[in-house]
Amino acid sequence: MQPASVMIFKLRPILYVAALALTATPPSFAQKLDAPPEVSSEEAAAAQKFKQLVASLDWKTEGEGPLGSMATLKVPAGYRFTGGAGTIKLMEVYGNLTNGSELGYIAPLDMGWFAVFEFQDCGYVKDDEKNKLDADKILKQLKDGQVEANKELAKRGMPTLEVLGWQTPPFYNPQTNNLEWAIRLRDGAGGQTINYKTKLLGRRGVMDVVLVCDEDQLSGVIPQYQKLLKGFAYQKEESYAAFSKGDKIATYGLTGLIVGGGLLAAAKTGLLAKLWKPILAGLVVIGAFFKRIFTGKTQESI
Repeated sequence: MQPASVMIFKLRPILYVAALALTATPPSFAQKLDAPPEVSSEEAAAAQKFKQLVASLDWKTEGEGPLGSMATLKVPAGYRFTGGAGTIKLMEVYGNLTNGSELGYIAPLDMGWFAVFEFQDCGYVKDDEKNKLDADKILKQLKDGQVEANKELAKRGMPTLEVLGWQTPPFYNPQTNNLEWAIRLRDGAGGQTINYKTKLLGRRGVMDVVLVCDEDQLSGVIPQYQKLLKGFAYQKEESYAAFSKGDKIATYGLTGLIVGGGLLAAAKTGLLAKLWKPILAGLVVIGAFFKRIFTGKTQESI
């Protein structure tokens, strides 16, 4: 299976809070911490609040996790999954815009990295561009789009991002109908990360999956992530192969999925600045506050 959009931050900063949160979960999930750095009372209060949030969420650690009514994800041993409501709460506490289309969040029990699932109800995306993906042209469009997106992020007091280049250029797997790429990003504080994305094409739209991990984790995490995606399945009537004449057809193709759908048309009509929301689709940011607080490391206990 393969991946999907733009997320930024280094994961190591959140491990301290993740480990704190795990102390409120059953013993089998418990983690031990190395000595954490000193934090202010405000930061300690924020960490406690996050711990309480994680403990309050509805987690599945086995079986299948529902992704809305159209798909499911197998939850292997050693992982935790929460559905749409829990995903939205986590994204908001990390400082992200949400729109209600978030359907699932899966991570190892220590939450050292994670993937977010979100469905785009854009219609059936034709894959006739599968042999025509122009990585250089797409990269320029992503950079231009992020410049516009940064204007809105700045207005909202949120971290801005810079698109640096490809980690893995986009490619499409016609056997699984998955579009995947990885892009290198830099945040306003100069920190770099990798945004690894997967688009899982279906009959009525696309399941957008974003993997969030630190760059030095990438080589070890990607095989785990791709193995997880093998447990993803659309309901039979929602699969790409179930397309039927009369179904809604997306107004863009594979290139549009990478650069933000309506962004292509917007760039041609001068509406680009107004369509910042499509540009931000799939963006996941953990703000500087969280980066500063969470500098501990977890060590799994038996």
